[in-house]
Amino acid sequence: MANLDYRTAGESHGQAVVVLIEGLPAGLRIDEAAINEALRRRQGGFGRGGRMKIEQDAVNILSGIRGGVSLASPMAIQIANKDWRIDTAPAIHRPRPGHADFAGAMKYLTTDCRGVLERASARETAGRVAAGAVAALLLREFGIEAVGFVTQIGSVRAEVGAALDAAALRAGRDASEVYCPDAGATAAMVEAIKRAKADKDTLGGIVEVRAFGLPPGLGSCMRWQDKLDGRILGAVGSIQAIKGVEIGLGFGCAERPGSRVHDALAYDAGRRGEASLGFVRQTNHAGGLEGGMTNGMPLVVRGAMKPISTLLAGLESVNLSTLLPERSDYERSDICAVPAASVVAEHVVAFELARAVVEKFGGDTLGEARAAWAHYLAAARGQAEGPDKQT
Repeated sequence: MANLDYRTAGESHGQAVVVLIEGLPAGLRIDEAAINEALRRRQGGFGRGGRMKIEQDAVNILSGIRGGVSLASPMAIQIANKDWRIDTAPAIHRPRPGHADFAGAMKYLTTDCRGVLERASARETAGRVAAGAVAALLLREFGIEAVGFVTQIGSVRAEVGAALDAAALRAGRDASEVYCPDAGATAAMVEAIKRAKADKDTLGGIVEVRAFGLPPGLGSCMRWQDKLDGRILGAVGSIQAIKGVEIGLGFGCAERPGSRVHDALAYDAGRRGEASLGFVRQTNHAGGLEGGMTNGMPLVVRGAMKPISTLLAGLESVNLSTLLPERSDYERSDICAVPAASVVAEHVVAFELARAVVEKFGGDTLGEARAAWAHYLAAARGQAEGPDKQT
């Protein structure tokens, strides 16, 4: 079978965003309502702009399923753009500092940034969320769930307990206008966004994804290309406007001695039936990954999002046609898209985890993969208990 992978196509104001998923095993029931709910959350969150009032994203699955079940053939998904005007949209000659405008115009030898911004736009992430939502359906078959949420907007930081499970995180997040599980921080975040709007400015923040139900051993240490931490860092780092990514304690590891960084290991026979196989840690500074592989603890990854580069007041720039100083162009945008970024981060992480599951457990069909999963966990538990107790 093929490796699980996906590609996106489409422009911000083109006809549609399209995603092609390859390597999905046959036999997975595709819940379109769940995919559309993920797309709805991506469009939400306090601080979004006028584009979200125009688009009502929903998937049109063009191939790869029959009767709502995956066939193992490539799955093509279309998300139509209602704001389709790429041929009549005005030229952009005054690049926005912080956006892809200037670098892209130089790369493609043009003074019109329109073509670059159409593809560089975060509208592309609708395709990534759709692909990740399909991947989440696959993970669900193995009891794995990823939850994305907001931990900081501007200078407002949330307190999100390390011991919270997926259900508690999801409930708190979904009750918040800014997708933050800390109810106390939500109101302050909303006020910060309101102030930024009044100042014709924008705000960034920090998003976090936690994934639960992961067994030890996903990923690899044998080739650097296969290290799961590197792949997750790359996936989150590739999201538009993300400028920093960390796993677990992350940059905090640099200022601590090893005795306060590494997570001591213990064994609890009463928890051997869990995906962790009974191995437990009192801390999770590693964020669920050691040596490029999952270690049975929850995955914890964070991304720092810079403020949106399209400001109502503009910034000092240069007209690429005249080379004269001018204020940057304004293209309809958000004041704060951190909540939306948390949804994108959740789904790109989900896809990388699903890719790792398919790599380890293989199978042309979901049934084969589930059988391999069960066999692996049984063998690993037997290995942990010693040869005399193996069945």
